[in-house]
Amino acid sequence: MAMATALRSSPLVPQHRPRFPVSAVAPWLVMLLALAALSCSSPVAVAAGSPEVVELTLLANAQEKGAVCLDGSPPAYHLQRGFGSGKHSWIVNLEGGAWCNTTEDCSDRRMTDLGSSKFMKAIEFEGILSNKRSQNPYFYNWNKVDVRYCDGGSFAGDAEGKDRNGTKLFFRGLRIWEAVVDELMGKGLATAKQALLSGCSAGGLAALLHCDDFRARFPQEVPVKCLSDSGFFLDVKDLSGERFMRSIFSGVVHLQNVREVLPKDCIAEKEPIECFFPAELIKSISTPTFIRNSGYDSYQVGNVVAPGGSDPGQSWSRCKADIRNCTSTQIENSGRNLSRL
Repeated sequence: MAMATALRSSPLVPQHRPRFPVSAVAPWLVMLLALAALSCSSPVAVAAGSPEVVELTLLANAQEKGAVCLDGSPPAYHLQRGFGSGKHSWIVNLEGGAWCNTTEDCSDRRMTDLGSSKFMKAIEFEGILSNKRSQNPYFYNWNKVDVRYCDGGSFAGDAEGKDRNGTKLFFRGLRIWEAVVDELMGKGLATAKQALLSGCSAGGLAALLHCDDFRARFPQEVPVKCLSDSGFFLDVKDLSGERFMRSIFSGVVHLQNVREVLPKDCIAEKEPIECFFPAELIKSISTPTFIRNSGYDSYQVGNVVAPGGSDPGQSWSRCKADIRNCTSTQIENSGRNLSRL
């Protein structure tokens, strides 16, 4: 993965031909690709007083809306107000951080900032969220939001469960998405003159899942676009012939009940698991959408092409640790498997 902003790295991984004229997307495309570092680095907790510190905002009335993190705590986001010519422009970014696809995994996340706002702190915005013109010349003065990820299901689920100790787990990603956006609409997003929904990794998948819903919240004349950064996960066979990402997504889809956000035309013909993959999602997205993904995505090399169980001899260990260590055969193998990117 080759991008960075104040957002969290997560597990992650064709190109979407936008349903709009190239002339309409070109200026935005130049802006986005000009930012070589975008949205896939971890949030940086910083000391008070730093010029880039963005405080944590807990969602109001979260419990009564059922919009809660895995542990039942309120979800949160960071909002930095725009200024000057960017006063009415907005970027809403959905944080990444892998998924939990079993109650045990989700229970473990409850004790981290990926499952509870109790562990979240102020962070530093960088890359596409930076307010420094030298670092972020096109978006530095926009209203910028980083929505923290604490549901473990790409902001898609709506269910409950219990771990082996009987502790309740809340899979409320969809409600978190709806409640946070509703709150932001009341804080000025509703009057945006242009808006971008972005996300990295698991957040990049979420940006695809919610792209058209985000678009529908604005008047038709308002330019709205979406960006999925390193979020195009592939459903391909690994070295052993198994589909590792499908096994992960299967757990998420069934445990967290994500059917509500899946394209209706897709689930009418295919299994919900298939419809959770970006290759199917983009067929139903009508909003202009940018897909940014490395052809040799380091996460997908290690988790899609050569996950641990598919490489018992550990012959891929050095390659997975650093793609510069890959042999020509491994590069060729990876390229063949990731060719759909």
